[in-house]
Amino acid sequence: MEVMQNFIMRPFGLYRAFSVRIALVLVVALLAGCSALRLGYANGDTFVYWWLDGYVDFTDEQKPWVKARIDRLFDWHRKTQLRDYAQLLGQVRQRIERGPTTAAEVHEDFVAIRKRASQVLEKSVPELTDLALSVQPEQIAHLEKKFASNNEQYRKEYLHGNIDERQRLRYKKVMKQAEYWFGNFSSEQEAQIRRASDARPLDYEVWMAERQRRQQEMIRMLRKIQAERPSRDVVSNMVQNFISRSFENFTYAEHKAFFDGSTEGMAQMIATIINIATPEQKAHAVKRLQKWIDDCHALAARD
Repeated sequence: MEVMQNFIMRPFGLYRAFSVRIALVLVVALLAGCSALRLGYANGDTFVYWWLDGYVDFTDEQKPWVKARIDRLFDWHRKTQLRDYAQLLGQVRQRIERGPTTAAEVHEDFVAIRKRASQVLEKSVPELTDLALSVQPEQIAHLEKKFASNNEQYRKEYLHGNIDERQRLRYKKVMKQAEYWFGNFSSEQEAQIRRASDARPLDYEVWMAERQRRQQEMIRMLRKIQAERPSRDVVSNMVQNFISRSFENFTYAEHKAFFDGSTEGMAQMIATIINIATPEQKAHAVKRLQKWIDDCHALAARD
């Protein structure tokens, strides 16, 4: 699951937000980089429920309707979105086959994915609204503890070592993903990828500040709903506002140069990887993309 999240979606930081994660998992279930796409997508509703329950700890009253809403959301997604994904994947496949790729074209892919994630989010607002209205004080406390645990794990993984060690860690993650797509690389290719990876801005402290701001905003929103019990329309607007701000990054104004540089650097790095790939490596990527395209059509046609 982390392949496409880190390789393409990470520039927007979308998967960090709680409500965004609910919707993005529908996209990620498709673009997961796993060898069994149909199996992964078929079990996506179970994964979403399991993931949410780990944060919220659903009550017996919540469990049935949460499961039913997730099932309906996946059914809508399968019937209305997958053929469009197949078309997007086909465009990426054609570009790899065609020849050199520019960073601007990769950035267009970011925008296209963002647009599709936004469509899923918009569809999920009613479900997120009902969930926000049903959350109890003890569940908010459970959510805070989960956030704290996740943050501690993030610190252990990313906020240690010097700049060289952090660059190397990031590069290793890039290579794992690149090798999934294209197969093995030569030492010369790896050196080029390392340079492109290191050229990107690196500041895990900024990402930490961003994730904490998102978490704090969510906790404040849920506490406000719990204390004031506003109307459903008001809560819906609150949820939509949270989602919109998540798309733009809560700390964007403070760290604009970093976020913009991260997006640009990621696009340039992906373009570099595509452009240095040999015909055999490109054929490897095209084969994987075609498998996804076929799976998209097969899933969409399922009764």
